Amino acid sequence: METQIFSGIIIILLSAVFVTTALKRLNLPPVLGYLIVGAVVGPYGLKLLSNTHAIQQLAEFGVVFLMFTIGLEFSVAKLLSMKRLVLGLGGLQVTLTTLIVVGVSYYLGTNLTTSIVIGGVVAMSSTAIVIKQLQEQFELNTPHGHNAVGVLLFQDVAVIAFLILLSSLTGNGQSILLPLFLALLKAVAVMLIILVGGRWILRPLFHIIASAKSLELFTLAVLLVTLSAAWLTELMGLSMALGAFLAGMMLGETEYRHQIEIEIRPFRDLLLGLFFITIGMLLDFSHLPEIWLSVLVILVGLIVFKTLIVTALSRFFGSNSYDAWRTGITLAQGGEFGFALLTVAIDQKLLEGEHNQIILAALIFSLALSPFLIRYNGHLARLFVPKTAKICETSQEKSIEETAGYLKNHIIICGYGRVGQHVARILETEGFEFIALDMDPERVQSAQLAGERVNYGDSQNLNMLAAAGIARAKALIISFNDVHASKIITPQVRKLFPDLPILVRTQDDVALKELLELGATEIVPETLEASLMLAFHALILMDVPTIRALRQIREVRKDRYQLLHRIFPSHEIEDLKEIDSDREQLYVVNLSESAAAINKTIAELNLADSHVEVSALRRDDIRRPDPDPQTVLLPGDILILYGTATHLEHAERLVLEGH
Repeated sequence: METQIFSGIIIILLSAVFVTTALKRLNLPPVLGYLIVGAVVGPYGLKLLSNTHAIQQLAEFGVVFLMFTIGLEFSVAKLLSMKRLVLGLGGLQVTLTTLIVVGVSYYLGTNLTTSIVIGGVVAMSSTAIVIKQLQEQFELNTPHGHNAVGVLLFQDVAVIAFLILLSSLTGNGQSILLPLFLALLKAVAVMLIILVGGRWILRPLFHIIASAKSLELFTLAVLLVTLSAAWLTELMGLSMALGAFLAGMMLGETEYRHQIEIEIRPFRDLLLGLFFITIGMLLDFSHLPEIWLSVLVILVGLIVFKTLIVTALSRFFGSNSYDAWRTGITLAQGGEFGFALLTVAIDQKLLEGEHNQIILAALIFSLALSPFLIRYNGHLARLFVPKTAKICETSQEKSIEETAGYLKNHIIICGYGRVGQHVARILETEGFEFIALDMDPERVQSAQLAGERVNYGDSQNLNMLAAAGIARAKALIISFNDVHASKIITPQVRKLFPDLPILVRTQDDVALKELLELGATEIVPETLEASLMLAFHALILMDVPTIRALRQIREVRKDRYQLLHRIFPSHEIEDLKEIDSDREQLYVVNLSESAAAINKTIAELNLADSHVEVSALRRDDIRRPDPDPQTVLLPGDILILYGTATHLEHAERLVLEGH
């Protein structure tokens, strides 16, 4: 590495540490700090960096790794199920936004070439900021989160067409139809290569790598796959981010998804920070006094216009007003691919000098504002549609009330992730009733299909807890690892219910004293032992004799936590510490009239030969744990199976298709 590049990175890292630390203390998003650092140390600031081009090339890998982690959240089946959002909502958003901006810009006197550039830039939103922020807020799997991801995926592909269009505007007179058609063929070919190769090569490859039990080898393999896929798509003239997304999607279908996410996260976060620093370097402060009014007008216009058009299109595609506004607010900013288009346009002299800095400044300021818009998208949406927001909340409350209507002396579990399900399993073995609230629609749906008492709802909303019967509850357990949310829930509940036991899960003891002062009864640390301790305290509070409760915990440990392994998979990211090629999980199979298992007994299916157990059977809304093997299966039955991902896939085919 050249000394200049090395010293430049040291300067960037040193500045980023100081600035982001200061912003963290003020509870401000790190992205804002990265943009400030870039503007200060860049060529238009203190000029501390001499080789910004090399740093920009390195920073581009931040977006590559981000798209790879997005791909981990999706399977081919899920992506196909989202085709209406990707092609429909995303396609219309890009097309209409571009056409409207081109028309307005041309009407105001801008030449057609410049108008097209501005239209393409405005159509893009920030994949990096939106996805990262939604993940941190646990909103990626919400309705507005799905809408946002669908739009962003189409934008990431549409940027290829825009780049081809810009290259055709240089005056060579060639038609753009042939390059666009060739780009489409290349995209299809590359997608097939990665998807087919991933299905037939990656899964067996990672089985072999995982069996070596080497974390270093595992990390190297993940980096190799990510960068190879990105290199392949770039070689074909496409976006590196597209290849990384496809590779992530393939690895997301393996049982190593969580571990891969953990290994790639440090590279992603570091390089994303560097990426936003390079964006900040583009801002020239010396021009701001002259153009600030134009920048302000474009900034406000950009945010308002994109919010309105995305909101309207989301409503058109079936979202309620509240979710539509949340989608619009989330995607209101400019995007990193907008900067890519702008850079190409500037290099090819398609934009005049004054236009450059006005648009650049407006985009950068929109990125600086976007973390705040995304963080408070729900609150802002309520300002526009308070009645609809209230109806959505009322509908959720009514659903929760129907579930918890007859419960008394029950336990409320906030969060039904791995730990929440662990606690529920132990409470269930002792015969105690519980109701859980969770913000992952897919996990809630799976649990409800299995007959478990789980509802979609925000535990930070006291009305949701009231609907869950907190006034009649025996205890409240906060099982998710979010100290900020725990600090909101605990004092609210303690103020209204001074005697209610509140058990809180935390990652460590950093916030222990504060949570105790806010009213927590017990604070318990992480993962499986956290699950056992939460369940132990809950059993004691239920007046179970201490010896019996200890025996229950001992039995779970003795059985190597097998009871706690029986959970429904989700998109929740957990800090898994080891590679496990045989991770077991629960899986729900709904038996239709055409299923091969109909009129057969559970024993006749011979699922044990497939190394799969029948954990429970749901029939007529009644859940039967460990059903009798001689039970005859009927249409409408729901089987809850337990096994590894590979064995479950074979068992599902056996149950539904008979082979």
